[in-house]
Amino acid sequence: MPENRSTTLLAPQVHTCGDRRRLEFQPGMIQSEMLLSRPDHLLLRYARAMMCFTLFVPRPRHILMVGLGGGSLLKFCHRHLPDARITVLELRADVIALREQFMLPPDDARLRIIETDAVSYIRQHPGCADVLLLDGYDETGLPPALGSARFYADCLRALLPGGVLVANLFSYDEHYPAMLARLMLTFRGAVCHFDGIAGNNRIVFAAKPEQEQGAGGRAVRVVRLVRWRRMAGLAFLNRWLPAWQLWRLRRHSGAGSN
Repeated sequence: MPENRSTTLLAPQVHTCGDRRRLEFQPGMIQSEMLLSRPDHLLLRYARAMMCFTLFVPRPRHILMVGLGGGSLLKFCHRHLPDARITVLELRADVIALREQFMLPPDDARLRIIETDAVSYIRQHPGCADVLLLDGYDETGLPPALGSARFYADCLRALLPGGVLVANLFSYDEHYPAMLARLMLTFRGAVCHFDGIAGNNRIVFAAKPEQEQGAGGRAVRVVRLVRWRRMAGLAFLNRWLPAWQLWRLRRHSGAGSN
């Protein structure tokens, strides 16, 4: 994401209505939403779908996130994956400044929010993460640098053996086919998505190629299972995966229904 993009962007807007607080970059364009009574709860479907990365990497050691927004994924991971370190890369200081309004935990040994250009950071940190979550949208869409072939190659190098990249993409984006093709080429075909679970948000999972997976190759096996379901006409089974996986995470972490 080029550094000079942030100088031309509108200030983020916070709106509170009853128990709900949301972040918007443009009026009516909800970027993030939370319940004040349950700040760790994932309201938006696409965020719940992105948590399916735990099917690929059940016990991540380090989660690297691109894009902070209202911190929904950060809060959920911080609470329900207590053994994971979390690093969030956010270019915009005005978004980071909203962390208290969205009840984000403070930085500590497990959590760091860094004001930085994600493209440069990821290029400079090979072999640093088990999970890489890409959700770097602003009101103008996805910055071209975050969907480029070079960026995806850097993301592959940033993943540890057995790791997985998760990209939130819009299916109606004119650049979506090209970005998907770049992911397929970079990750040597170890790419899949779950049909019908996040509306126009296409949540794409790309696993570290099998020869780089290390012991087990679990992430590649999950990719094959998801793609087999689609070819066999069983893709409808994937629609229940986010709810089932989130329930498992809450139960395992002892957090009940929150």
